[in-house]
Amino acid sequence: MLEKLKSLLGMQPSLYARVGGGAAMDAAVDIFYRKVLDDSCIRYLFEDVDMDQQRAKQKRFLSMVCGGPDKFTGLQMREAHAHLLALGLNDEHFDHIMEHLRTSLESCGVKPPDLTQILDVAESFREDVLGR
Repeated sequence: MLEKLKSLLGMQPSLYARVGGGAAMDAAVDIFYRKVLDDSCIRYLFEDVDMDQQRAKQKRFLSMVCGGPDKFTGLQMREAHAHLLALGLNDEHFDHIMEHLRTSLESCGVKPPDLTQILDVAESFREDVLGR
């Protein structure tokens, strides 16, 4: 209702609304983790991860990135991924993750420039995730 009112007033809807809101976040994250867990290059990084909890964190994070109502309250990126560095986490892994995110969002109908905006934010975390 609020987004419709904003539209009538000539205001741009939020990125979160443009990509489909909570339902789109849920769908994109579910598709994303199916792709991640099917990827032989990176799935080992998730072997000891509670995937229900991981999906929930990722949905909150993606929602926050898109300006949605969820607030991400997880660990800082460096701290949250430090244990993965010991498993060999590197740029190749990050590239795989980015590609899975891109194709997951595309499959949910996210179009440029919204897709580019989301991917740019995700890319901005590379150095922290990789502990540099």
